[in-house]
Amino acid sequence: MNAIEVNHVSKSYGKAKALDDVSFTVGKGEVFGLIGPDGAGKTSLYRILCTLLLPQAGTVTVDGCDVVSQMADIRRRVGYMPGRFSLYEDLTVEENLHFFAKLFGTTVEAGYDSIKAIYSQIERFKDRKAGALSGGMKQKLALSCALVHQPSVLFLDEPTTGVDPVSRKEFWDMLAGLKQRDITIVASTPYLDEVRRCERVAFLDQGQVRGIVTPDEILTRFADIFNPPGIEHTQAVVDHDENVIEVEHLVKAFGSFHAVDDISFTVKRGEIFGFLGANGAGKTTAMHMLTGLNQPTSGTGRVVGYDIRTEHEQIKRHIGYMSQRFSLYEDLTVAENIRLFAGIYGMADAEIARKTDQLLARLEFADHKDTLVASLPLGWKQKLAFSVSIFHEPGVVFLDEPTGGVDPATRRQFWELIYDAAGRGITVFVTTHYMDEAEYCDRISIMVDGKIKAMGTPDELKQKYNQPDMDHVFTYLARQATRSSD
Repeated sequence: MNAIEVNHVSKSYGKAKALDDVSFTVGKGEVFGLIGPDGAGKTSLYRILCTLLLPQAGTVTVDGCDVVSQMADIRRRVGYMPGRFSLYEDLTVEENLHFFAKLFGTTVEAGYDSIKAIYSQIERFKDRKAGALSGGMKQKLALSCALVHQPSVLFLDEPTTGVDPVSRKEFWDMLAGLKQRDITIVASTPYLDEVRRCERVAFLDQGQVRGIVTPDEILTRFADIFNPPGIEHTQAVVDHDENVIEVEHLVKAFGSFHAVDDISFTVKRGEIFGFLGANGAGKTTAMHMLTGLNQPTSGTGRVVGYDIRTEHEQIKRHIGYMSQRFSLYEDLTVAENIRLFAGIYGMADAEIARKTDQLLARLEFADHKDTLVASLPLGWKQKLAFSVSIFHEPGVVFLDEPTGGVDPATRRQFWELIYDAAGRGITVFVTTHYMDEAEYCDRISIMVDGKIKAMGTPDELKQKYNQPDMDHVFTYLARQATRSSD
């Protein structure tokens, strides 16, 4: 019996065709992957399946109900975790759960047995606001909220983006438990290890289904997209006499809790430095101190020669920064964003005009300079955001999970931009949850419980911990954490 039937569905936005004659079925209780590059049409399809969008052609049934004529019935039968975080961050854990239960006409008490295995892991934090949770704990809460009304079908649109490898593995272990309860799961993900945990996979590209087979068959057939050739990692030209970042015994405490607990390290000019750690390990807090966004409790630090305690305004003018929450203005055009940020960094008009033309040509964006950023594919946005962050040639650029949710081929292109920047002498300080990207760094530090647990080149760390790759190194160290994940 099929839980989902999609027949010849099409959807357009103006002249852009998001979905073009899409057909597939999903069996009851199946874990089905829906994958493809950025802009393939995955989110439009999810929204149709969840009755948030109407198809312009074709038919769709979910759990035997038509998405157009039986919309209310479907909404009672499905759970949905969209790609963008779905919780209310100003509400507590418990308030979020009660809100979603009420939304579906039920109560937490009535649905508790269906979420107990997941919710019990975070229930002791029920009075904490969702915005204060770590990524892994938010994930568990969002999944609990999606399951509290006991749906028969669960839709997951890249639910693990921005979550560390250990928490991702735990999340998919939870999904395996849901399958045992005969819940049908449709999931999209940019992580290849997660793709392989699906039973079948549909590959969507430019709005069309290119194949529906096993994960290994899809990943082999479309290897150029999902497993592009690795970047040959030749170490950047590092100035061994010049430290761009110097940190000694840095601490950031919130009451008795030490988010960053006595860390020390240096980073050289032109180095690509990977700053890794599980959600809640202290990475973002440390980065906020280095970029002048937060003050340390104790310890010292200098970035591009300026003291992080007393000269944070000078630091901000001499660094680049790209956050994991996209940092451009989506209601401005490509060219307007470039000009705005260049002006903030004090560049002259003539220099802005000259370098803008060069940048647009290098990114092959010349035909899109007057395009609103909101309409660009995610991969394009991220390449533009990175390019804007180093437009003024800073001494160091801080990248906080810059490739989250981006397909492998686009991530490879992004790292080519990073290598180019490092080759020009710009230091790159990067956090990432993709362990293949960790292999591209010159050196890596791994934080656990607010401390730097390990530091060295990828090869040094793999040898030291006797592990085959950085994913295994990270997992081995992260599982030694003793404090809670947030």
